[in-house]
Amino acid sequence: MPELDRIERLVIVVRADPVICGHSVEARNLAEAAIARGIPDVRIVSWPIELLESSGLPLKPLATIPEYSPGITVERPDPVGDYKVVDGRYLAGLVGRLFELFTDGVPTVAMSLYLSPHTLAVSEALRVARATGLPVNVRTIAEAVGSDVTNVVRSCVDSGRFGAAAQVLAAYLDADHPVAVSEYTRELIVSSAEEVDRMHGTRFAAHCRERVAISYPAIDASAYLDLDDARIDEVVAARGLDRDGYILFLSRLTQAKGVDDLIAGFERSRAGDGLQLVIAGRGPEAAALRERAASSPKAASIHFLDDVSDTEKPYLMAGAATYALPSKPRPEFVETFGIALAEAMLAGGGPVITADTGGILEAVGDTALIVPVDDPDAIADAIDHVAFALTRDERAAAADRAREYALQFDRQAVFDRLFARFMPALAQV
Repeated sequence: MPELDRIERLVIVVRADPVICGHSVEARNLAEAAIARGIPDVRIVSWPIELLESSGLPLKPLATIPEYSPGITVERPDPVGDYKVVDGRYLAGLVGRLFELFTDGVPTVAMSLYLSPHTLAVSEALRVARATGLPVNVRTIAEAVGSDVTNVVRSCVDSGRFGAAAQVLAAYLDADHPVAVSEYTRELIVSSAEEVDRMHGTRFAAHCRERVAISYPAIDASAYLDLDDARIDEVVAARGLDRDGYILFLSRLTQAKGVDDLIAGFERSRAGDGLQLVIAGRGPEAAALRERAASSPKAASIHFLDDVSDTEKPYLMAGAATYALPSKPRPEFVETFGIALAEAMLAGGGPVITADTGGILEAVGDTALIVPVDDPDAIADAIDHVAFALTRDERAAAADRAREYALQFDRQAVFDRLFARFMPALAQV
């Protein structure tokens, strides 16, 4: 892969804030890491707010979104065409703006998070840019996440839509540096590509096996380390909670996150008689989960929060008796890493409770309490273990070990490993 003498611009194409998604946070973290490494111009290219609001995606309140550092610009290209363009208006706007950024000769790395449609957009913009003969000095990184496979490639394989699967895989492999967010994701991509190859005589799997590398999601560790104890108490108290007096779930409210199992486990636990259960987040299952909790015999101890800001999140994690994410595989989603788990480990609250599915073990190593999927009884036992079996010193030692493991996901370390292919000097940092 040819190196760049320098990188003067980083373009990240992603579903950015206000979307509630670990990879929108990852994009922010990579952008901030790029600024710290001296890249002067970082563009996060995303979708207009009105499109996101109509999409059904879970969104943060706009007022809670923190500012980016100077040098980082969020662009939301307007759609192209009118009502006669039945679909593709917003994608055309995205491709058009990327074309403009790719044809001024500025040494650029373009990174797409999610293959469909972001990697497809980058690939198309580059194809058109190179066809014009205008100066193009661009290298590309394409990051595949779990839903790229489960929601796009896997569904195409299952339904026999070869063309759509081939389009995504070809665009992925067209990138200078294709990466996956975990080894689990990489193997999922390869196995799906093998099925496409068996059906159609292609060679996608061999190329994926040879070229796809692992780049774990980038987390801003500094936001979770060395939190002021008094501030933790203040944030927790402002929510009507007690330090170490609650179990925290903080993620999207979808079936795959296992919140229904968490509620059932909380009901069955002995510790649930004294602890509170805090369910923080938004998503398509919010109404159903609220209804389920309202019918619980411990309904008075179950609380929902839908307005937790990025700045408040570390303190709520640090103040919890335990952070619980009993994820489970669903046809539409598998937890291919578990960014929130690593964040909770960095924050240093109580031990993490999670399930052995997807790439979760890569996120937590051997530092978490692991339960089987779809097992409320095991969740209850894990909650009781945290509440009754661990001494204060044991909890502190476990928190230190978990934090040390999670530090490998700090955004600067992830950025340096990822971009060393284009900036060899980073390999010496």
